[in-house]
Amino acid sequence: MATEPVTGLDAVLAFSLVGALGVGSQWLAWRLRLPAIVLMLAAGLIIGPATGVLDPGAQFGDMLSPMIAIAVAIILFEGGLTLNLRGLSDAAVGVRRLVLIGAPLGWLASSAALHYVAGLSWEGAAVFGGIMIVTGPTVIAPLLRQARLQKRPANLLQWEAIVNDPVGALAAVLAFEVVVVLQTATGVGHAVQTLGLGILFASVIGVAAGWGIVTAFRKALVPEYMKVPVLFVVLLVVFAGADTLLHESGLLAVTIMGLYIANAHLPSFTELRRFKEHATILLVSGVFILLAANMSWETLSILDWQAAAFVLVVVLVARPLPVLIALAFSNVPWKERLLVAFTGPRGVVLVAVAGLFGERLVELGIPDADRIAPLAFALVAATVVLHGFTLTPLARALGLNAANKPGVLIVGGSRWSIALAEALKKLDLPVMIADPNHAYLRAAREAGIDTFFGDILSEVAEHRIDHVAYEKVICATDNDAYNTLVATDIAPEFGRDNVFQFKRVKQDSTRHALPPTLGGRAIGADETYFEANARLSEGWEFRVTKLSEEFTLDHWREMYPEAIPVADLGPNGTLRLLGGKREPKDGAGVRIVSLGPVRPERAEGQA
Repeated sequence: MATEPVTGLDAVLAFSLVGALGVGSQWLAWRLRLPAIVLMLAAGLIIGPATGVLDPGAQFGDMLSPMIAIAVAIILFEGGLTLNLRGLSDAAVGVRRLVLIGAPLGWLASSAALHYVAGLSWEGAAVFGGIMIVTGPTVIAPLLRQARLQKRPANLLQWEAIVNDPVGALAAVLAFEVVVVLQTATGVGHAVQTLGLGILFASVIGVAAGWGIVTAFRKALVPEYMKVPVLFVVLLVVFAGADTLLHESGLLAVTIMGLYIANAHLPSFTELRRFKEHATILLVSGVFILLAANMSWETLSILDWQAAAFVLVVVLVARPLPVLIALAFSNVPWKERLLVAFTGPRGVVLVAVAGLFGERLVELGIPDADRIAPLAFALVAATVVLHGFTLTPLARALGLNAANKPGVLIVGGSRWSIALAEALKKLDLPVMIADPNHAYLRAAREAGIDTFFGDILSEVAEHRIDHVAYEKVICATDNDAYNTLVATDIAPEFGRDNVFQFKRVKQDSTRHALPPTLGGRAIGADETYFEANARLSEGWEFRVTKLSEEFTLDHWREMYPEAIPVADLGPNGTLRLLGGKREPKDGAGVRIVSLGPVRPERAEGQA
């Protein structure tokens, strides 16, 4: 039995603890390369039912439910902001089938599993089965970052999760209205009318709010520093307004609002989305900690062998079967169908909405309705752990990883860029050179290097280049200002530690000098674009050297005293680009990519 909550842990301390554990779990997961959701669930269970340090119901009281509801709404809105219709491309058919065919079939299959396996009544099974349509964008997003899937299967999973979240909530609303009709004297016509008006109102208010935000931002009716606060306030008003008319329809309204804004091509959209992404990471962390800590041993003790059998049936039958039927005879390859079918983690929305409707069904006197919340938690915990550890191996077995090793994206088709790309290819690393000048890419194509013709900052590049396949970016054009612009713009996506550029040409006048806070990290020697390329004209070359126990880093320095280390690849496949004060690592199996003079024996052979 859990101990009593620690005295003196007031709401402020509890709130701080939730934030620290949530973000700490995400950081630790990044360091250990583990699924973050697994660590967050474990942290919540430890400080909640295991030790009694945190009791969210006691410390936050009546505010707990509204806090979670608002957090889920913001998470779904951010999900809608990621749904750029142009980015759907070849995954459109699969997503449409998953929503229009897979969701209803999943509702039926989940309801049947709940009734025949978990032992719920048909009323409770129908309501909970609707909620089980959702696959959880809060869980899918970190899993996709970890698994590094190819673009189309990643899009299928991401779009299905985001679109089906409000659909599942509304399906639960529909089933709940039917239960109310059966349990009360309310007429069927009134229930259908209420549901239809609620859905219509949610759609209208979502579109209207999105249009209002876009119009106000475009006409500069809102100053730049107030755009994010205004967006937050409008989001809360839209959610509350739609939810007042039909409970949980607010989720649909905010998703539609985000979708509208995402496809309006606002100039400040990138900044808005980045801020929302940061807020979502904080909210996902907090909500998972709160939901896990709010469980009690009494609630968890309701789970028995039927619950375990139910989870097994959902993972092996109720999820895969509807997906395979929905994607049958489509343009989605069979390997991608299998990956999507056996990847269905549930997340925050399922637990939050299931707990809400479970309480309402208990009030109506529905048998076994008190089992809905623990079953939801068991399903979320099991699927998060299962898919957190199996998605990457499954994708690798099916050949759907973006790349076994993260590669390098080089902006600028110079002689230096092509020579470096050829050296990196010897390490079996994915390499692509992008340049808006077609002539600069001719030598790269002749060398068998992947190329992209166009501006790396264009919308076309965003949709045609699989960014997941590349971990490092080198900005290596002959224009320092453009290199700095590219490095600054893409740094939030790739991480500032993974974006590099040449030293800028020193300006005589400060009016032409760029701030040192902009741009990427140094690459290679402390040289400009022109100095680095001049070395190749003087006969220098890139070479790859493998270290061993007998041939150490010191031996390498003695053999190639003039060589400039540019990168090293560790035995575990970790690539580091070098420059500034960063030196290559020493150790057996490390391979060093360096730029140095042609060796005498090779020079004689070429003479």
